[in-house]
Formats: sequence, structure tokens, C-alpha cells
Amino acid sequence: MRPPYLLLDVDGVLIPFPDADGASPASHNRHDVVPADRSADDPVTIWLNPAHGPLLMQVIRTGLVTPVWCTSWRHDATTLIGPLLGLPPLPYVDLPRPQITTSHPNGYLWKRDHVGTWLGNAPVIWIDDDFTALDHEWAAERTALGQATTLVQPDPHVGLLAEHLVEVLAWAAQLPGAQADAANGQAEAA
Repeated sequence: MRPPYLLLDVDGVLIPFPDADGASPASHNRHDVVPADRSADDPVTIWLNPAHGPLLMQVIRTGLVTPVWCTSWRHDATTLIGPLLGLPPLPYVDLPRPQITTSHPNGYLWKRDHVGTWLGNAPVIWIDDDFTALDHEWAAERTALGQATTLVQPDPHVGLLAEHLVEVLAWAAQLPGAQADAANGQAEAA
């Protein structure tokens, strides 16, 4: 059995939103990147915490989860964000590009319907800063149907903390067969 997916958002999770004064956390370093749809003379400034890479690698190396980007950065998460954090290439959910003016056009996170289809019956722990109460209900309903689902929601002005990754590992470790899956995953990776 495949370990549960660990879906990772970028904005508000790895790239925190500025506070009321326009400042990013002191723990984050500035980078100028050029997403695939932009010109090299029009880079995007982002702020990343260099500690996130090693923390995420510790989680990945356990074999308890299968990491996948789930972000509007799409493939750029793999080619731009991941390398700046020292992460290996990770797959990504190829999200649509809806014409929306809010993250919650139906009262819940715009990504959710697409992610639900993409997941099928797979278990998942999803880290995103933008869930609503309806997303948490969806997670509870999936879990009640035997599709273990939990949501981790960092503060978008702070972003991912080590405690969130402790929560990820604790949740994944309690799933049936988790230790055997982790051992098999680590053996395959060797």
C-alpha cells in the first residue's frame, strides 16, 4: 500500500504573506525567481525559510508520506521553489487555472474539487493556509468513508512551522500499515 499523500501548498505555507507593515518573517531569505509564464526581466520576489528544506527532507526520508506539490505554482514549485530549499524534484497536482476572484468561490478552497478527484480513495494529509470550515467537513467526511484525511493549516503570515511537520508524522505513523510501508519505501529508495 502506498503511503498517504502529503500535499504541500506554497503561498502562505512556504512563502508567508507580509504582515500589516509589509514585512516577512526574519527567518526567511529573499529570492527573485522567474516562473514559466514570466519574462526574465520581470522576476517574482519570494521569501523562503532555509530551514524548511531540511525539515521537509526529514519527513520525506521517513517514507511515511508521499510528498506532492499542491499549489498554484504548479510545475514551478518543482523547478523553482524546491531547488531553493534543497528538495528533490517532487510531482505536483496539475491544478486548473480558474477565472476566480476569491479562493473560496463555493465557500471552500478552490483546489478541493480537483484534489478530491485526483486523490480518488487515497489517504492524504494536506498542508494549506486557506481552508474553510467546509474543507474541514470534507476531510471529516472522507475519513468517515475510510479515506484517511487531515488538514494542517499554518498561519499565512508565519507559514510552516516544525510543529506542523511533527503533526504530519504523528498522523501518518498511526495509519494501519504505516511502519511496514515506511520500511518498504526506504528499502526501495536505497
